[in-house]
Amino acid sequence: MSPVRIIYTLSFFFVLFVVQESAVSLIHFPISGFSLYLALAISLIAFEDHNGALVTGFLAGLVLDLSPSSNAPFGQWALILTSVAFLFAVNRDSIADVTASPITFVIVVAGGVTLALLSYLGFGALLGEQNGSFGHDATVLGGNLLWTVIFTPMFLPTLGRLHEYTLTARER
Repeated sequence: MSPVRIIYTLSFFFVLFVVQESAVSLIHFPISGFSLYLALAISLIAFEDHNGALVTGFLAGLVLDLSPSSNAPFGQWALILTSVAFLFAVNRDSIADVTASPITFVIVVAGGVTLALLSYLGFGALLGEQNGSFGHDATVLGGNLLWTVIFTPMFLPTLGRLHEYTLTARER
């Protein structure tokens, strides 16, 4: 990933973080909330190649660690999203055509967001954080999965064009 793309990606994640914290977090979705930030971050990770996925996951996690509403220690989200990006990068050959089929892409993104949230709960439990009851956590995970499946097809074409626009000639 070129230094210019790193700057573009980092600025995109900062803008997305502000939108998530100032607008999306204030909407009361039925069942549970929705993380536009995680959905877009996992989508960008799925679009990237091996190295680009790892860098994108780390940058997305680093920006998410700046959230004032997060009780997690600094670096937890960076670790989680880098791990999810690593899983995407390692399994890239088996899911190489994920961007060609929108239905498969939505399923993979929804699974990646759910995996990231489950990892957050797991690391939180290891670090002694109070996560809530199993029923509440299951409701939050299920609701976020539902809203991710509903909203991902809406931003998928625009995100794909944005990703293609930021690629350099060598990366294409």
